[in-house]
Amino acid sequence: MIEVKRKERETSESLIRRFGRRVQQSGVLVRARKVRFRGEEKSKREVREGAMYREKVRKVVDRLKKMGKFDEENFRNVKKKLIKK
Repeated sequence: MIEVKRKERETSESLIRRFGRRVQQSGVLVRARKVRFRGEEKSKREVREGAMYREKVRKVVDRLKKMGKFDEENFRNVKKKLIKK
């Protein structure tokens, strides 16, 4: 816990400034933000499914590029078809 005591003849603004500096140096806010915004870890199955999906998309994109038919619209359609499966 961070504790700052007022020095003799110290203004309240400088006390607050000193406290803020101490908080930043201690890293309390950084740790709090890490905990607050940390997402849940994916299960092994979810990680594998994501990898398989990316691999399928990569194969289809490579095939479309080879045929010279790759553009944004085709790419979106491919992703939609893969998601439905």
